[in-house]
Amino acid sequence: MTDPHNGTMKQSPASPLTRFDRPAPSAYLHIPFCSRVCPYCDFAVVAGADEQIERYVSAVVSEIEITGPWRSLGAVYVGGGTPSRIAPEQLGRILDTLERVVGIDTDAEISMEANPEDWTPPVSNGFAAVGVNRVSFGAQSLNATELEFLGRRHSPTDVIRAVRVARNSGYQRVNLDLIFGSPSFGLDRWEATVRGALDLDVDHLSCYALTVERGTPLSRSVSAGSPGPDPDVQADMWELAEALISESGLDRYEVSNWSIPGNESVYNLVVWSHGEYLAFGNGAHRYVDGERSRNHRRLDAYIKGVEGGELPVAGRERVEGWDAELERIFVGLRRVTGVAHGPGVDALLSSTEGARLFAAGVVDFEEGRLV
Repeated sequence: MTDPHNGTMKQSPASPLTRFDRPAPSAYLHIPFCSRVCPYCDFAVVAGADEQIERYVSAVVSEIEITGPWRSLGAVYVGGGTPSRIAPEQLGRILDTLERVVGIDTDAEISMEANPEDWTPPVSNGFAAVGVNRVSFGAQSLNATELEFLGRRHSPTDVIRAVRVARNSGYQRVNLDLIFGSPSFGLDRWEATVRGALDLDVDHLSCYALTVERGTPLSRSVSAGSPGPDPDVQADMWELAEALISESGLDRYEVSNWSIPGNESVYNLVVWSHGEYLAFGNGAHRYVDGERSRNHRRLDAYIKGVEGGELPVAGRERVEGWDAELERIFVGLRRVTGVAHGPGVDALLSSTEGARLFAAGVVDFEEGRLV
């Protein structure tokens, strides 16, 4: 541990992750369509609206064209919703427009989320053919009873099959998303899920605590008296995941994410590095030139705005000066490599609260970085 107040620190080669202190321009594409909405979900999603998919794809294409040129992209992340609800050709149309209007680097990482039950060989091959080179499956659990509680349509077997299909299609980077902390599901079931996921030899694991978001069916159920997640149990589950996953050879590089070194999610690291990114689709958020903006969340409002020839922006805010420095620290501390030295770091460590955190070992100052 290095004392930040005495002005001395040892220097050593920087972690490869520090290259994201100057991250590549990126873009987020939102696909809101789902077969049904999970009870814990608070994202901008719709179910039973597949007849709107083609119109929505056309709207996203138009939004890209209205936005116009920017800088060539090093990463594109397709999230949702369920991106695998649309056809590969439809995503290909969006990506082709993005490449033509904005530009996509030849070695860019193009990631998409998918549900395991949708991932058949034709679907897998189709998305690979239009340029997707990383897939993240919303596995959430490998316990059938817990999957039912979470409102998921797939089975544990579907997860195993989806990973195998993705590998057969040539995807070099395969991720599983897992959720921990469902009420009445203890450490033993969580351990079985983590071990089962590791047995699939994926390149990346994301483990997120179940949260009760206001307005969701889960929130209403908890308000009516059903048990909610126990934060102490969730803490134990996180520590168990950290131990098991690290033993397997995957390194934790962020609060909730582990990967084989070199297989970190490029887009997510851009966001956590306070980098800039475009965003397209309903409810999508972007950060460009010191301004954070968000699109209309409602599908009809988004489509109507774009079809009217306007950018579908619902709100904007400037992030500059001290606010930008604080945000750089808040998002950057999610990473194991932390954040580079700056005025916000000095202010934190010279404060009474910062000194208390430093003394307790909650934060540290190593090789010129707050971690």
